[in-house]
Amino acid sequence: MGYKSALAGIAGATAIALVSTFAASAQEAPPAGTIVDGSLKGKTLTFVSYGGIYQDGQNAALKDFVDKTGVTLLNDGPTEIAKLQAQVESKNVTWDVVDTADLPPYVHCGTLFQKLDLSKIDVSHIPAGQVGECSVPAMNYGVVLMYKNDTYKDNPPKGWKDFFDTEKFPGIRAIDGSGDPIGGLIEQGVLADGGSVENMTPADIDKGIAKIKALGPDTIYWKTGAESQQLAESGEADMILMWTGRAMTAVKNGAQYTPVWQDWLVVMDQLTIPVGVKDTDAAYALINAYLGKNAQEVLTEKTSYSPINNEAQPKVDPSVAAFLTNTPERVKQGYQQNIKFWVQNFDAASEKWTALMAGN
Repeated sequence: MGYKSALAGIAGATAIALVSTFAASAQEAPPAGTIVDGSLKGKTLTFVSYGGIYQDGQNAALKDFVDKTGVTLLNDGPTEIAKLQAQVESKNVTWDVVDTADLPPYVHCGTLFQKLDLSKIDVSHIPAGQVGECSVPAMNYGVVLMYKNDTYKDNPPKGWKDFFDTEKFPGIRAIDGSGDPIGGLIEQGVLADGGSVENMTPADIDKGIAKIKALGPDTIYWKTGAESQQLAESGEADMILMWTGRAMTAVKNGAQYTPVWQDWLVVMDQLTIPVGVKDTDAAYALINAYLGKNAQEVLTEKTSYSPINNEAQPKVDPSVAAFLTNTPERVKQGYQQNIKFWVQNFDAASEKWTALMAGN
């Protein structure tokens, strides 16, 4: 699915709420994975996501919920914010639970997406910082720095500072140029330049992009996940930004690269309930079942995306397990971009990022 920053179309947002803890309300919720037999018999829910193997895996994860509650589960997609907005404005909402990209639930919280009642959803097994006021994560993956073993041998890069240091670590870099600005990478550029991301300003966008530009004219900006995988398998680049799923597949196919996990860039889809849903309790029941240990194990086994329940232990082969991002060690190493800043400064970031992609 790619590194979907989901910034397009939401640049005008002026408010965002980030919620760091919901411990008190979470304690009241039924345990994640709770399913009440026959509780939704005769009812219908529509689940919206992005299709393909991913949505098939989500449906597999929800099979017990459907079978035991008796609910009729319909599917729609792909998720489009404009379609949801039309439903909300017309007061004819037919989507009950919607899987979105990273940022829309923060931007449209309370307008298109309901503020969640966490007495109805158990979020106690979700990694810290990943629960929003209007959303919970649907799955995790990441952007990771991969380096070529033969290039760096016994002196490999250990983090993003080394990625930006072309004197100590020479070689061709390959960067995700498939879409919107990569906020996390720009922030790492700011940090590598000696700056701070605690209180970012628009000027920091220039600093971060200048650091990327300084990598040199040989930098490759790949346009698809398949292209990034090909670069690794052919050994064409010395360091490559890769989606964890593509990195995993490349290594399985024999690519001689190693991941740097320190400050891997966290990416996650979000589960939301639209404003105007007719049966919010049924929507909450679906989400709480989805967050359960067993459901999350099925999701990972079917899709290779990382589960968001920290008790999940999916049965996957070692090559898949090596790139899952939900272990305590990986969670601790993950880096989450400054969502509020990138929502509010999309126009400037997009303009400067487009110029970078054009070689300007």
